[in-house]
Amino acid sequence: MKGKSLAWVLSAALAGITLSGAAQAEDRFVTIGTGGQTGVYYVAGQSICRFVNRAAVENKIKCNAPASGGGVANVNGLRSGEFSFGIMQSDHQYKALKGLAPFEAEGAMDDIRALFSLQSEVFTILARRDAKIASFDDLKGKRVNVGNPGSGQRDTLDEIMAVKGWDKSVFALSAELKPAEQASALGDNNIDAMTYFVGHPNGAIQEATTTTDAVLVPVTGADIDKLLAEKTYYTKAEIPGGMYKGNDAATPSIGGKAVLSTTAKADPEVVYQLVKSVFDNLDRFKRLHPAFADLKAEDMIKVGLTAPLHEGAVRYYKERGWM
Repeated sequence: MKGKSLAWVLSAALAGITLSGAAQAEDRFVTIGTGGQTGVYYVAGQSICRFVNRAAVENKIKCNAPASGGGVANVNGLRSGEFSFGIMQSDHQYKALKGLAPFEAEGAMDDIRALFSLQSEVFTILARRDAKIASFDDLKGKRVNVGNPGSGQRDTLDEIMAVKGWDKSVFALSAELKPAEQASALGDNNIDAMTYFVGHPNGAIQEATTTTDAVLVPVTGADIDKLLAEKTYYTKAEIPGGMYKGNDAATPSIGGKAVLSTTAKADPEVVYQLVKSVFDNLDRFKRLHPAFADLKAEDMIKVGLTAPLHEGAVRYYKERGWM
């Protein structure tokens, strides 16, 4: 009986090992929250997944990067578990970490973690030339797309309006169009100006300036200087001249970095493999969108990171001798 019992225990143990091995061999699925399909976030997410999925046979990780509402929505997606990773502005990463607006109701997200930063982004205003909008203050009384709730453009515009003492009542119309809808709305004369917090060159801006006589609007002045002094996650930025039809001069504004984030609960091995897949192919990654052309590894692992690095990312950076 004892021998039979021992044999049963050994058999069960072996079965457990086999099942465990089978479980370990199963694919792990990860989802990256991105943004609208005309924006750089979407391209970034799709590009990251491209390299992760190329190594899927070895790392057993399958990655997808659907369109989403943007940075704020991606923070909320990380909280809820809808997304494994999310691309967001560096200021949203900071605000989530500290529980600041627009995340005050949910409280501080102590477990948000950074992987690396991506392209620089600029708060962009594009207006129909016939609307005669030459400065931010000229938006008063105009039809403006303030952006969909959950988008970076909406949150940044709210911060600028707050420092100016404005609310949406200053506009003749406050549209809440998604990024992909803005260019056609501008061309159809349904709005006078569109806003976007995005890396350049951008497809929606190119479409709008190609189909409509439109001008980029500078975001400058004493109120903007005050905002930059108070909110150190923003920096002075500009859109280069000649990038878009009819806009030959550089346009000054404010900006920040796009950041890939996750939570402390993310599997360190999955994070390690994702980071490795990008940096082992960084030259190829940089060719996938003009906004990535100037990316440098030494900047990506520190510039714009307003939350602690995930341990899986740290492991890779130490292996490369970067930390």
